Amino acid sequence: MATIRDVASLAGVSPSTVSRVLNGDPSLSVQEETRKKIMSAVEQLQYKMVSRRPAAAKAAQLKDYKIGLVTFCSEQFESEDPYYLSIRLQIEKEFNQLGLHITRTIRWVNHESYESLSGLDGLIVIGKFEFDPYNLFFNRIQNVVFVDYSPDENRFDSVIVDFNKVTTLALDHLIGLGYGKIGLISSRDFINRFGSDTGFDSVDQRQSSFEAYMKLKRMYYPEHVHIGKDFSMSTGYRLMKEAIDRGNLPEAFLIGSDPMAIAAGRALKESGLKVPKDIAIVGIDDIEMASYADPPLTTVKIYTEQMGQTAVRMLLERMNGREVPLKVVLPSKLIVRSSCGAEQKTGIQGGVGS
Repeated sequence: MATIRDVASLAGVSPSTVSRVLNGDPSLSVQEETRKKIMSAVEQLQYKMVSRRPAAAKAAQLKDYKIGLVTFCSEQFESEDPYYLSIRLQIEKEFNQLGLHITRTIRWVNHESYESLSGLDGLIVIGKFEFDPYNLFFNRIQNVVFVDYSPDENRFDSVIVDFNKVTTLALDHLIGLGYGKIGLISSRDFINRFGSDTGFDSVDQRQSSFEAYMKLKRMYYPEHVHIGKDFSMSTGYRLMKEAIDRGNLPEAFLIGSDPMAIAAGRALKESGLKVPKDIAIVGIDDIEMASYADPPLTTVKIYTEQMGQTAVRMLLERMNGREVPLKVVLPSKLIVRSSCGAEQKTGIQGGVGS
């Protein structure tokens, strides 16, 4: 089978020139005689081009499309909780690698109106949003991908995490280590209404899954459940302080996010309690800071970078003609470090995934 180097050798040009001609690179300036030599060599050798970057080839056709990105986070919130920051940065990175760019980034905290969506051909929405299905500006966008939320799987693409499985994975680990009383420190969900500064509360899947699973195991203690308004460090610190002040602490806590868990660990330390000797903790996310916490944090890894990558690919597919909406559920992975007490109880070394 002929290769691109064979074509280049027969045509008397470089392999990169062959590649750029065959891919229709608009930035390439080449004489017509050279182009004919390349095409003649392709025909003689019966060379069949196999694109190693089909996404890039498709993306080139979309360079004139206008793409919007909606996120509920302020820049300050992103710096405090890198979960959504990681997703956004990966989306931007994917577009840049494909030679595309985001036309407009819309932050919900600025209370942008629906007119901010005007003229967009595609939209990626990070976080939990409710859109008016009858709004003309929103309805005109045929290609929409939701990340971390799936408001209507019959209409929109979505990339989500199954927090029921995440919660079960963490609880099975703690129960397997012999903990009989396990508490929860987490947050409610808040669904943002796009185009306004309002929204509504919803029970987060981590809380509902925790309560259902622990009731099934006959291990549910409502006094050990502490729910805040967000997944920030300040909320994790405050809720752990409240749990300590209330007394009768459980043996272990599942905590809704790594920033919450790290701050909760500090609250325990300030109160003279040691992790995991007195209280074991497990977080959710596996942010970079988790491995540097004191002690290193056992957590369930959420693949935020893959969420961003998948969202971009799904949007390009829709813009290239796919009509059937897809819902992608990414897996998660338990990362065992010191904060859960596994080393003392079983001899498992920190850093092991299972």
